[in-house]
Amino acid sequence: MIVIFSSIYKFLIFGIIPRKISYLFDFLYIDWQGYNGLMYKLIILIESTATPGFHDIWPRFLHAAENIPGLRRESTSRISQVLFGDAQYSLVHELYFDTLPALNAGLASPYGKEAGKLLQDMTAGRVKLLIADHSQDELENIRRYRKLEKDGINQTGRA
Repeated sequence: MIVIFSSIYKFLIFGIIPRKISYLFDFLYIDWQGYNGLMYKLIILIESTATPGFHDIWPRFLHAAENIPGLRRESTSRISQVLFGDAQYSLVHELYFDTLPALNAGLASPYGKEAGKLLQDMTAGRVKLLIADHSQDELENIRRYRKLEKDGINQTGRA
């Protein structure tokens, strides 16, 4: 039953049925799966992409990183401007996992170790690694919550 429900939930999440309908199932998913909307991510801050060999190794790094067990999402941001501070990074790469143990297990896997070695090789060690929790919400939900607060209704639906 849980496997079927989980598949239905994923079906709803990916937008085949409008998202508003899937809200009806959120409380069930939280109870059955223990999911709280929180993910963990490895944040990779790369100082310079001008290191010799960086662009040759980058595709190999991506291949290794994308095969890390438990990886749920990946993002890359190229820094266009530093507004404040003295840290000068040119690239931010993030790897997302469902739980902290999944992140740690993924990094300890053969693909995780390979990605780590390639990262050190292509940056000559000029890299910062951070682990952080990650949660996000849709602007529609934030606005709805703010309206409820403004109307004097708390999260339980009572005034």
